Amino acid sequence: MNSVATVSVNRRHLYLLRISIGVIYLWFGALKFFPGISPAEDLAIHTINKLTFGIIPQPVNIVLLAIIECIVGGLLITGKYVRAALVILFSHMACTFTPLLFFPDLSFKYAPYGFTLVGQYIMKNIIIICAALVIWPKKGQS
Repeated sequence: MNSVATVSVNRRHLYLLRISIGVIYLWFGALKFFPGISPAEDLAIHTINKLTFGIIPQPVNIVLLAIIECIVGGLLITGKYVRAALVILFSHMACTFTPLLFFPDLSFKYAPYGFTLVGQYIMKNIIIICAALVIWPKKGQS
């Protein structure tokens, strides 16, 4: 028995969902432009170093991340190039889960279920991913 539930969603609610994700991305990204302000700064720097094998220098990698996050946020807020913004968002979100593997001592108090505050910070991204799936534009929309 394979049934798919359909839900009617108010356009205003989709708009608010898109804007709220955009605000989070813009805000969290902007914090990364100011050293020591973002609570995720060290985690992001170390994760990017691992993912890029240290090719991108530390002062540069956090600024690049800040730029990417602010661009995604700005596009979602303005409603321009939403599909492209969401593709970048999904790629970024995939990377946000890598600290669970790279830094389990920072992510878990009792692996695999007892998260630290860092682990909880990472896991909340599941909500952003699901919300982004909801706002994915239908064919014919940008």
